[in-house]
Amino acid sequence: MDIKIEKVKIEAKEGINVIIGISHFIKSVEDLYEALVNSVPNIKFGLAFCEASGDRLVRYDGNDEELIELAKKKALEIGAGHGFIIFIKNAYPINVLDRIKAVPEVLTILAATASKEEL
Repeated sequence: MDIKIEKVKIEAKEGINVIIGISHFIKSVEDLYEALVNSVPNIKFGLAFCEASGDRLVRYDGNDEELIELAKKKALEIGAGHGFIIFIKNAYPINVLDRIKAVPEVLTILAATASKEEL
């Protein structure tokens, strides 16, 4: 089996921040949703999680259609099982990271930035 490694460009419009991490259970989407809405009043977000087995679905949720679509698109491009991506507005990663890290299914955070530099 050949392995192909591709670079996935993560870009967001001004005012949108990104968090990328690894989690190990499909319930992660529900628990990450709860962590985000309970962290910052008026936060807007979209999140997506790539399953690693079975049908290898991309599960998603959020409260902002634009950010949900962006998270789904980038999760499909990344395609890494157990990976999740969250796009947020009206908050910064520092405002939600402690709550995200406290979600039992979350293993690690790979990136959390407001930077416009390419990830």
